[in-house]
Amino acid sequence: MAKWISSPLVLYKLVHMEYDTAKILEITKSLPSVEVDIEGIQDAVEKMLVAFGENPKRQGLRNTPDRVARMYEELLSGYHEDPIAMVNDAVFEVTYDEMVIVRDIEFYSLCEHHMLPFMGRAHVAYLPNGRVMGLSKIPRIVDLFARRLQVQERMTRQIADLLHAILHPKGVAVVVEGLHLCTMMRGVRKQDARMTTSAMLGAFRNNLATREEFLDNISRGAEPMRF
Repeated sequence: MAKWISSPLVLYKLVHMEYDTAKILEITKSLPSVEVDIEGIQDAVEKMLVAFGENPKRQGLRNTPDRVARMYEELLSGYHEDPIAMVNDAVFEVTYDEMVIVRDIEFYSLCEHHMLPFMGRAHVAYLPNGRVMGLSKIPRIVDLFARRLQVQERMTRQIADLLHAILHPKGVAVVVEGLHLCTMMRGVRKQDARMTTSAMLGAFRNNLATREEFLDNISRGAEPMRF
């Protein structure tokens, strides 16, 4: 069980807010059980510098192991984020049954294959079923899963699954567009290739008109992704 589940406040919310506890546990069960090992990363970076043929004691590199370790602690902070505390009761009983869309949410993540960045934007929608979520929480859910070692396909589905587990909406849709440095600066070296992934749950999967309304909304006025 993820360590944040043991908090009495979190356990109360899981029971009394009618979250899909089993799904939330399934989504989070693979999280690391320990915090980032800063000293371990520092030692590893110093060894890498030596392996590159560099001198880790020279002025420009003297503090690099510590900088890199702190950087990874920030970039991988999503592993240790408490999703229930993050939502922080920002789920409201509202009589509204039309589509809610938050589009063009920028994200930055790390490819788990080469540990190079991939970045882009996410578009998230849901059809409320008596409950809505505070606007800022949807970008926070995107960051929760982006700030990990990731593949875009899994990240897309995790965003949809967690939103569904918290809100129990009639449907959830997520589309993610990403630029991957692992294919831009190495390997195939294609600068304009981008990856689009989607996850459609409930009404967005079962109803063509609902899905098309969402896709039309996120394509309207969309600007090309740029660095």
